[in-house]
Amino acid sequence: MTSAGIIQRNRRLIFSVAMVAVAIGISGCATTDKTTTGSIAPAASTAVPTGNFDQMNAQQLAQASTSLGARYQSNPKDKTTAMNFAGVLRMMGRNDQALAVMRSLAIAYPKDREVLAAYGKALASSGEFEAALGAIRRAQTPEYPDWKLLSAEAAILDQLGKTGEARDIYKQAMDLNPNEASLLSNLGMSYVLSGELNTAETYMRRAASAQGADSRVRQNLALVVGLQGRFSEAETIAKQELAPQQAEANVKYLRSMLAQQNSWTMLKDKKKPNS
Repeated sequence: MTSAGIIQRNRRLIFSVAMVAVAIGISGCATTDKTTTGSIAPAASTAVPTGNFDQMNAQQLAQASTSLGARYQSNPKDKTTAMNFAGVLRMMGRNDQALAVMRSLAIAYPKDREVLAAYGKALASSGEFEAALGAIRRAQTPEYPDWKLLSAEAAILDQLGKTGEARDIYKQAMDLNPNEASLLSNLGMSYVLSGELNTAETYMRRAASAQGADSRVRQNLALVVGLQGRFSEAETIAKQELAPQQAEANVKYLRSMLAQQNSWTMLKDKKKPNS
């Protein structure tokens, strides 16, 4: 049994969970990708919560949402607040609300690259890939291309099934930043989605060993290893980043996907008439 069927049946889930940053941020832009730094402010602080919302736990996300939501209501056109609010909403799974926030901001800032990039991310998170592609391309400047936007464009093209076009865009991004961990990992995910797991693992291992690789990059490596049935190795990689219970749960889920696909394949084979 190959993993191609598993990947296709779980394509959207695998992509949305594993993609390292649809890499849409521009320097200084508050997004959930690894190109932005920052931390949650204490609840009693008046500072605006910013930064790596994907590193926050549920309680911290709830606190950030409350604080940013109040600030957003008082001034919906404040770019930093709106983008941070949309970012934390996405991490809480409230994609429709995040998209509404970014759509309003895009109307207020129709030519702002940071806003267009974040709007594209919100569209992609909501499954509106064609619209997301348009927003990302409007944010790009051909004379000074941004590798993060190229990576975002390629990731969306992958979701649209335009694999060849996506790989060409990834190559352009790699020319600009050949050793960037998140880019290597996103390219690896492109090969995951096309079922080329050996090639995917090669890129994932390069990404994991690259300077600046974070937990999400290494978890993507664990995913690729697990999809190939090497569960013990995948769990070992995952345990370097996650609590043992979470690592075990992740691997258990991969096992269940593989087992389910294997059962389905066997059932189909049983139904085939004898030749």
